[in-house]
Amino acid sequence: MVQFFFCATARRVGSFRGLSLGFIAPALVIGALGCSSEGSSGGAAGMSAAGASSGTAGSSGAQVGSGGAGPSGGASSGGGSVSGGASSGGGAGVGGSSSAGASGAPTGSAGAPGGASGSSGSSGSVDARTLVKALGFGTNIGNTLENTTTWETGWGQPLITQAFINGLASRGIKTVRVPVAWNTYANNGVIDAAKMDRVKQVVNWITSAGMYAIVNIHWDGGWINNENGSPPFSLTTDIKTKFESYWKQIGTAFSGVGHQLILEGMNEEGSWTTDGQKYGTPNIPPLNEMNQLFVTTVRAQGGYNATRALLIAGFNTDIDKTCVPAFTVPSDPAGTGKLFLSIHYYTPWTFTIKEKNDSASDTQPVSTTWGTAAEKKALEDAFSKLGTCSSDKKIPIILGEFAVTRGTDPYVREAASRVAWMTAVAKASVSRGIVPVLWDTGSEISRVDGAFSSELQQTFDAVK
Repeated sequence: MVQFFFCATARRVGSFRGLSLGFIAPALVIGALGCSSEGSSGGAAGMSAAGASSGTAGSSGAQVGSGGAGPSGGASSGGGSVSGGASSGGGAGVGGSSSAGASGAPTGSAGAPGGASGSSGSSGSVDARTLVKALGFGTNIGNTLENTTTWETGWGQPLITQAFINGLASRGIKTVRVPVAWNTYANNGVIDAAKMDRVKQVVNWITSAGMYAIVNIHWDGGWINNENGSPPFSLTTDIKTKFESYWKQIGTAFSGVGHQLILEGMNEEGSWTTDGQKYGTPNIPPLNEMNQLFVTTVRAQGGYNATRALLIAGFNTDIDKTCVPAFTVPSDPAGTGKLFLSIHYYTPWTFTIKEKNDSASDTQPVSTTWGTAAEKKALEDAFSKLGTCSSDKKIPIILGEFAVTRGTDPYVREAASRVAWMTAVAKASVSRGIVPVLWDTGSEISRVDGAFSSELQQTFDAVK
């Protein structure tokens, strides 16, 4: 079975996992990159959990979906140290990890959040721009802890192991994004304690291996976007109350985890519109309000939350919809320089995600190759716009998802084109101080030992 990337919306498409295939124009995308709810750089995805519903049109970019968590099982100590050095191999800049946690406590034991090494407490200085280099090249653990079917394994992924996490670190990965579905498994708005412990355990493995972790609220049924509400795609008081409550719970649970943990407010949410249509007129003020609520709420939860780096959402994580004057950076109680902006990139979606043509007259046919002069220029233009946006708004960017499907017969992607596209995205990011984080559901990176595919290894070697 070919396993593709499904990111944000985390839906199941046929036998494939998670691709937020929504923005996929008239074409029904089967399989492919599991993704978020909205397509980056134009377009949102739209598959339902139990089979595909046709996607809606979008401009130029799609996303991929993700999964949930498995058995609770706590890790032993191993929190992040504050400023600077790690006692046992931490990331550069701020917060190395202290003593490594045990390799998996018995099922049901609590995952320790980990204490800070040293005596500087939670007051260590974090500077997002400085952190960019330390965050290096990253990857997602996609279609796993954000799974909305059966947490962690419902989309065919194995349980996350410490051997897999250590394998990522040994191969040079510096950042691991951990998408999480919290609402699906909450009980009347209260996050399940066993699932919280499992996320803590995975984060502890990541930081103890000297890497940075990003934990978010993923698509999780579309509640943040009010996809099924009345009126749809409107921001309500109930949504804001639930959002604040979850971040109080998550922030409190992770308050003792050091600066190697970055919290991310939302995934590809933010598709609030002025006309009640999923791909209608963007309504950016509600996104600004939610980003501010996220920052203010997390900062108030104490411990490392007072100063840790936070990742705020772009509008559908789309370049064109975010890099506009109406989008504003939240005021941060911790001061300046501690926020990142989240953007995703899956352009052109006909190459990166689309799995088949719906008809002979399909106006946006699948492309199995990439790399013409025009295609390269479009990519460079997009990242130049993003770089300018980062500079103008004075906020560094984490490219939280980018990936290209392998495709299925007769639309198998040319290997050289896949390498060319991934390399171009990664290089365009690094050259502009943007952190590239691959969306992966086991297609590019082995879930057993963290080994890279040949194509990913070529990309990694080209940009490291």
